[in-house]
Amino acid sequence: MSNQPSDPLAAVDALLAAVEAGHVLPAPAERIRLREAAGLTQAAVAQALGVRIASIQAWEEGRAEPKPERLPAYRRLLEGLAQRHPVPTTPHTLHAASPAGTTHPQAAPAHTPRHVPACAPALRSARPAQPAAAPAPAAAAKKTAAAVFDSRFPSGPLAVLDGDGAAYGVGGIVLDCPATSIVDLVEWTLGQSGLGAPRLHRYGTDSDPLVVLTATAAAKFALPERLEDRRGLRLPPDHPVVRQVTKAKWQLTQRGFGPWPRIYRKAQGRDRQCVQLAILPWDALDSRSWPGVTEAEMHPADIARVLGIYAQRVITPRGSTAVCGLELMTALRPPTRPVREEETGNWTRGHHAGSLGTEPLPPAPPEARPEHPVVVNSGWTGGFVNEEAYQWVRDIDLLTGDEAALPYAVGLDLNTAFLASTARLMVGLSEPDHFVRPKFYPKVPGSWLVDLSHIDLDPRLPSPFTPTGQRPTGPAWYQTHTVAYAQELGYDVEILEAYLRRESGAYLDPWHDRLKTAYAQTLADLGVTPDLTDAEFLAAMEVHKQVDPAMAAVLAAIKATVKGGIGKLFEGPQGAGYKDGEEWPAMQRPTWAPWIRNAIISKTRVNMHRKLANMAKFTGMYPLAVLSDCVVYPAASASPLDFLPYAESGKPIPGAFRLGSTPGRAKLEGAQPMTWAVDLMEQGYNPARHIKGGDAVFDEGE
Repeated sequence: MSNQPSDPLAAVDALLAAVEAGHVLPAPAERIRLREAAGLTQAAVAQALGVRIASIQAWEEGRAEPKPERLPAYRRLLEGLAQRHPVPTTPHTLHAASPAGTTHPQAAPAHTPRHVPACAPALRSARPAQPAAAPAPAAAAKKTAAAVFDSRFPSGPLAVLDGDGAAYGVGGIVLDCPATSIVDLVEWTLGQSGLGAPRLHRYGTDSDPLVVLTATAAAKFALPERLEDRRGLRLPPDHPVVRQVTKAKWQLTQRGFGPWPRIYRKAQGRDRQCVQLAILPWDALDSRSWPGVTEAEMHPADIARVLGIYAQRVITPRGSTAVCGLELMTALRPPTRPVREEETGNWTRGHHAGSLGTEPLPPAPPEARPEHPVVVNSGWTGGFVNEEAYQWVRDIDLLTGDEAALPYAVGLDLNTAFLASTARLMVGLSEPDHFVRPKFYPKVPGSWLVDLSHIDLDPRLPSPFTPTGQRPTGPAWYQTHTVAYAQELGYDVEILEAYLRRESGAYLDPWHDRLKTAYAQTLADLGVTPDLTDAEFLAAMEVHKQVDPAMAAVLAAIKATVKGGIGKLFEGPQGAGYKDGEEWPAMQRPTWAPWIRNAIISKTRVNMHRKLANMAKFTGMYPLAVLSDCVVYPAASASPLDFLPYAESGKPIPGAFRLGSTPGRAKLEGAQPMTWAVDLMEQGYNPARHIKGGDAVFDEGE
C-alpha cells in the first residue's frame, strides 16, 4: 500500500526519537480533558502561549499541531496539568465494551459513576435502539470537562437515560439504571443514582435530580410516543403510568404528567423527595430554545453535555427555558430565611429581605391585565401601563434621496439587551400605594400618569415614550424610567396620579450576574472573547455557531432563559374556559410581577433611544426601523466598522452603538440591499424583522 513506510524499522526509530525529544503530544481528547479539568478556557491557553484561539481549537481537534517554536511550551503545559489532574479511575466499570462490540453490565453498585473512555463509540454501537443517523458520543467524551461535583451528588445534576438502562451524565459519567417502571426510576434516582445539585443560595434548596428520557426509555416505561392531549399536554389521570405513580404514594404537581413531570413526596426532615423528569419524544426541549438538541442529531451523551453545561452555569432544567428563568430568580433570591423566635428560641422561617416573599404582591390597577380580578372587581377604567419593546418603522416620506441612494441596509442587534437592563435595576418589593399629583422622584419605582404629548422630538427617530415610536396623544401611564428620560431630555413633567412602592431593591442583580457570566463563558467557548478587536469580533460571530453546535445550543438556551423569564413575569391566563375576573395559576405565584417587567422594558427602550440619538449626533445617521433590540441603518458599506463612530485613537465613542460580546453591546444582525428595505417599508413591513435574509426572522429579545 502507498501509505506504508519503505523502512518500518527506520520509521519506528524515528518515532521513538520524537517521543524522547518531546515532539509527541497527548491525544487531542486528552488535551481537552486536561485543559477543562484545570478550569482553563481556550482563550486563557491561547493568551499564555501567544497564539490565537483558533490555533488551540485546531490542536485540540487534531486538525493541526503546534509549530516548533510553540511545541515545548504547550507540551510543558500539558505535562504540568497531567500531574495535577491524572486520568480518573474507578474500581468498577458499569458498562464494558467487549471486543465484539457488545456490552455486559458489571457487578458494580448502580450509583458508581465512570467517565466514558475513548471506546465510547463502541458503547454507542452496542445500542441499536438509538437512531442510526445520530452521531457517536465521541465529541462529547473528548470535550466535556472532568467536572467536580458536590460530594452529596457525585453523579452530577442530571442524566439522559436510554432504553438499555444507560444513564449518561455530565463529564462522561455513565450509570447503570435497572429501573423497569417510572416508580422504580424515581426510587433509583433518589436512592442510588447520586444525582442532584447544591443550592445556589445559602437560604435556598438543592436542585432536584433531573432524568431525561429518550424515546426508547419512554417506551420501556410504557409511555406513549406522543401526547394525545395537545391542549393540556399531559397524560389523563386514568393512564396506567399515572395510576402506578399515585398507587405508590407519589404525587404529581399541578402540571400533571406532561413533558416535564415532577414526581414527589412530602419532605422527610430536611431532605426533599422529588425527581424531575423530561420526556424528549414529547418535545420537552423546544427547538427554538435548544436548537439541534434532538435524538436525531445528538447521542444521549451529547444531550447530557449540553444540558449539563446549562445546569452548571445557569440552573438544572426543570421545564421550558422560560420556567428556568423564573425558577432562577427564586433560587437566587429565596423568599424565606431561618429566624429564631425570641420567646421560644426555636428556629422558624421568616421573610428574606430583598426577595418577593412567599405570597404574590397585588399589582396596581394600571399594571394589571384587563382580565385581572383587581381590574374587574374594582371597575377600573383608568388605562394601563404599555411598556413594550419598540416596533417602529420610519415614515417613508422622511427618507431622503441621499439615504435612498445608499447601497445597503445594515442591521445591528444588541446582545441580550434586556439582561443588560436588569443590572442595578431598582424594582418595587411591597404593595403599591396610590398618590394624587405627587412630585416626581426618578429614583422611586412605580407607575406614573403623566401627559408627555407636548414633547416634540425629531420624527426621524422613534419616540422614546411609546412602543410604536409614535408621539403620545395625551395622558398615559408610564414606568419610572420613561418619565425620568423625559426629564433628562429637558422637559417638565407634571404627574397627575401615581402608584408607588415604598420598599424597593435590586431584586434581579444576582439573576443578571449569573446569566451574564454564563453568557460570557459560553461565547468564550465559541471563540468570542472580550479581548477581540472589533474586526475580529465580527469575524468570530460570523462562524461561532459552527465552532461547536452543542455549545451554540447552550448559548441559545441562555438567551431564551433571559427572554422567557422576563415574559413569565406578566404571564396571562390560558385555556378556552377562562372567564374575566377569575384567578389563574400564574398570578398566584410571587414572581408574577408585571411592574418588574415594565421596569426592564422601559429601561431597555430608553437605552435604545439614547444610542439612536447619540448615533444621529455623532454620525448624522438615522434608523430606518427598530424592532425590540435590533436597529436597521442605511449605509454605504455592509460592515458596521465603516459607519460606527470611532475616536481618532481608534476607540469607540461612548454613548453610541459599540461592537462587542458584552450584554448591551452590538453585533451585526445582517445586511441587505437598500432597495430591499425601501420596498418592505413601502409595504408596511419592518425591515428589522427580516434583515437576516432568506427565511430567517429576527427573534425579539436575542
